[in-house]
Amino acid sequence: MMKQQTPVRPADRMTNLMAEQNRKMAASAHAYVRGSTARFYDWIEASDRRPLPEGPPVWICGDCHVGNLGPVGSADGDIAIEIRDLDQTVIGNPAHDLIRLGLSLAMAARGSDLPGVTTARMMERMIAGYETAFAPRAQGETTDAGSDMPETLRLPMRRAASRSWKHLADERIEGVEPAIPLGKRFWPLTAAERSAVDALFARDDTQTLVRSLSAFGDNAAVRVMDAAYWRKGCSSLGRLRLAVLLGVGKGKKQRHCLMDVKQATKAAAPHAPGADMPAGDADRVVAGARALSPYLGGRMMAARILDKSVFIRALLPQDLKVEIETLTHHEAVEVAGSLARVVGRAHARQLNADGRADWANALRRSHTRSLQAPSWLWNSVVDLIGLHEAAYLDHCRRYALGDR
Repeated sequence: MMKQQTPVRPADRMTNLMAEQNRKMAASAHAYVRGSTARFYDWIEASDRRPLPEGPPVWICGDCHVGNLGPVGSADGDIAIEIRDLDQTVIGNPAHDLIRLGLSLAMAARGSDLPGVTTARMMERMIAGYETAFAPRAQGETTDAGSDMPETLRLPMRRAASRSWKHLADERIEGVEPAIPLGKRFWPLTAAERSAVDALFARDDTQTLVRSLSAFGDNAAVRVMDAAYWRKGCSSLGRLRLAVLLGVGKGKKQRHCLMDVKQATKAAAPHAPGADMPAGDADRVVAGARALSPYLGGRMMAARILDKSVFIRALLPQDLKVEIETLTHHEAVEVAGSLARVVGRAHARQLNADGRADWANALRRSHTRSLQAPSWLWNSVVDLIGLHEAAYLDHCRRYALGDR
């Protein structure tokens, strides 16, 4: 019998969410990295190493790990690999995204039992891939040509291109019936939450967002079929998270759409002094998404529900995360370069030609003679591996002893 099939009552949400978060973070050192964004920035703040380079202030992901990149669909039906989670986005130092991605890649290599030499080569390829996005000839590119993409990334792109609503429904709500099944992943809403959901999706701006998807007409009727609390994620403990199933159109022509409603909170990532960002956290997330990941940002909006700042995202079948279970040396190095190029494009499109050239030159000047990766990147990743390994083992010990 599967564990916890009975829906969790609203009053018991926090206890169950804490237990699930601790379980997920104990699963692997790489999973612990994904769920410990605040610890990453605590280290950045407390480090007594030489200061990181001050890159141009641009929108950064703020939580740039491997699981937060992958195929993303646009409202018009195009697909590209983009950053797909922007909760931590701020206008900040792009070096933070590079270090966070480097740490994630290094932990993935360790999880694949690859030697330290592979990690060194990954850091080299990562910075090389990132820098290619700033070359003049790269401007305007939104995705890699198929021949330039390693098989580890081509596979999810092919999967994304072949997916339909049925795939999304089977994966997210376990079928195509117009209902969200309560149980392990979806929990019942309070009466106040359900009323607030109905009111939110009766608004003109919310319905316009839904109709902007290429699958629906400009005047299609939109109504809430079902809604539930969504037990999802690892680092968003305690935030309001709702899955909302919509019916779009009428009669036999009615189709369905799944919406993700997530509470936005203050980012752990530090922002650049004087950065001109929206005051509201949900508005910040949407603005960052539109700058960094246009396909994703184009189907998001900010709102409020039950006096909470939330952002709404229309889910598409093409949205997939890059799953890295085991890698060979060659695969690890190629993936590092390709994912860093995706991040580089997200940063570069926000800068003019002079800004791109200045940041690229600063990165090249920091290369070492023996290793074509900046010493600040390499030293940061090495230090962070030690910090996170120790913290992960301590977490596992407490988890094993039942201190959950």
